[in-house]
Amino acid sequence: MAGFQMLFLLVLSCVAASLRSPRQLPPCQVVQMDVFCSDLSLRSAPVNLPHGIQMLDLSRNMLQNLTHETLAFHTSLHQLNLHSNKIHFIQPGLFKDMANLKVLDLSRNYLDVFAHSKTNIGPLTAVESLDLSSNGLYTGMTDYFIGESPSLANLSLNGNSITKIAKNTFCGSLALRNINLHNNVILEIEDGAFDTLLHLTELDLSKNSITCITDFNLSQLKVLNLSKNSMETFQTTDSDIVYDLLYLDLSENKIPYFPLLPRRNKLMYLDVSRNRLRSVNVTGTAEELANFGDTFLAHAPPDSSTRHQIFSNLIYLDLSYNQIKSIPHSFFCSMISLEVLNVSNNCIGSFFVDQEGLLENLKVLDLSYNALQKLSFEENTLQSLEELFLQGNVLTTLDPRIFQRLPSIKSLQLQQNDLKICVSQQKQTKPPLKYQNHYNPPGCVAFSSVPTLQFLYLSENNLKALPEFAFYNTPLKLLDLSLNPGLEMDPNSLSGLENSLVHLYLRENNISKLNTDLSSLSSLKFVDLSTNQLTTLPLWNKESSIESLNLQNNNLVTLEYNTVLALERSLKTLYMGSNPLSCCSNLRFLHMVQRSAVVVPDIETVTCVYPQDSEPVNIERVTHELCHTLDNRSVSIIVIVVIVVVVLIIVLGLLFKLCHSRRRKHNRSFNA
Repeated sequence: MAGFQMLFLLVLSCVAASLRSPRQLPPCQVVQMDVFCSDLSLRSAPVNLPHGIQMLDLSRNMLQNLTHETLAFHTSLHQLNLHSNKIHFIQPGLFKDMANLKVLDLSRNYLDVFAHSKTNIGPLTAVESLDLSSNGLYTGMTDYFIGESPSLANLSLNGNSITKIAKNTFCGSLALRNINLHNNVILEIEDGAFDTLLHLTELDLSKNSITCITDFNLSQLKVLNLSKNSMETFQTTDSDIVYDLLYLDLSENKIPYFPLLPRRNKLMYLDVSRNRLRSVNVTGTAEELANFGDTFLAHAPPDSSTRHQIFSNLIYLDLSYNQIKSIPHSFFCSMISLEVLNVSNNCIGSFFVDQEGLLENLKVLDLSYNALQKLSFEENTLQSLEELFLQGNVLTTLDPRIFQRLPSIKSLQLQQNDLKICVSQQKQTKPPLKYQNHYNPPGCVAFSSVPTLQFLYLSENNLKALPEFAFYNTPLKLLDLSLNPGLEMDPNSLSGLENSLVHLYLRENNISKLNTDLSSLSSLKFVDLSTNQLTTLPLWNKESSIESLNLQNNNLVTLEYNTVLALERSLKTLYMGSNPLSCCSNLRFLHMVQRSAVVVPDIETVTCVYPQDSEPVNIERVTHELCHTLDNRSVSIIVIVVIVVVVLIIVLGLLFKLCHSRRRKHNRSFNA
């Protein structure tokens, strides 16, 4: 009977399930004439969409066969997004009647399956932008998709498996302006493959396997990206034609010599970083070529102005991560517009700018991580330089006034060198000026009276002393003196920065006591004193504007009440981990952490110790009541000890008296 009841209930549940309406998928979003149906697990477009829609987004669904029925016979579309489906079949002629379709995204599907059938999808009469990226397409397959695309201007074939660009690849889409072939495995480009594309202005061939280009002749091209290939040569066809190329990226290749570029060009951006350049010569050795400019003169017509037209428009030049040992100043003679020069991570031992007017528009110069030992800037050079990167070199001796010759300098990156700092001549108070060499260390560099300098990085310079008035008349906003173990700061070393300094970094200097008065720095907001040996905090007054303070990894036991009170007004972020704090001696600090708006990001590592306990506890677990209880317990113990001591004294007194009285009785009996 029980089995029959269970069977009856099962039948009823099945009937109820069959009568239940099918699962409703979330509806598409309709915004005016645009319909968004992405991520709905659809196998076709919904049939109840408004008539005459212009944009349909069916991305990230389950579409497999693309037919008129799949698209619900919508022919008025301007944009169709089918990105990330499972499409492996397209009905031939499907897009023929879509006379207004301008943008078609078929990326991340399985169109290689369709291409195996060797069937054309039919004309894309009006399509201007077509995305076929990440479809597993290889050489020859693109013909079935773009063979009849007279209006196509933008084509993306990114992330496929194309190995060769044939001469007739783009013959059905002569209006192309932008082609993206990034991340394929292109080994060969047939001669003339792009020659018929008279409107082509942008070509991305990055991340392929191209080994050389010896006859670049696409004079109408404006943007060319050849980065991340295996190129060993880039050479332009010898011609007097003016090339429109503005952007050329040759980074991450194997080029040993500077590329041979068009004599007459408009180039503004050139990246040759991460190659194998040993010099800036365009061919061979120094014996074969005196310098880069002369090589171009050898190819150029006899015109005295030709040399100055070579790179007269160049704004950005990146030669970083190569093996360059030296750069002659003649290399820069034609670069009258250059604003950014990056030659970091090379083998350059010396760098001189000694010709007036040279690099006069340069704003950023990156010489970091070379082998620089000599550096010189003459007067009236680098007049526009704002950022100078010199970190990671072996600079020990510089002209003391080298940075005062840079009238626009804002940021100096000098970390990881071996420099010494001069005292300001204007405020020198110890020896007179004629004895300056006895007071200033030999080879020191002056950072005073640089009126535009705002950011100065001097970490890891083996600095031992920071003299008085070191930055006088230099309105620094940021000063990094970290990682200079044993640094001794004169009490007046930061004088002159009272109204400007906002960031001060002094971490890992083995400082046990900060002699400099930081309370006078009224604009100071961010201070890093971590990983030192501080036992007390610097004094701050109520006018303190400190917002972020890092005191991690010091020897702080007790924080001064007045200092905590002054900081509490402005402090927003505090790092305090890895200090041997006393729990009950820092109740004001605990109150600030637990009840104020101060954020302690490393709160889990901030611990303290109770007087009678050696095990540290997290400061969040400390309460005033517990400390008071401990104080009362301590008082009780002290009272008990005092009482015991008093009782012992009384007992000892009584015993002494008793013994003394007995001795007197004994003496009297003896005399009798």
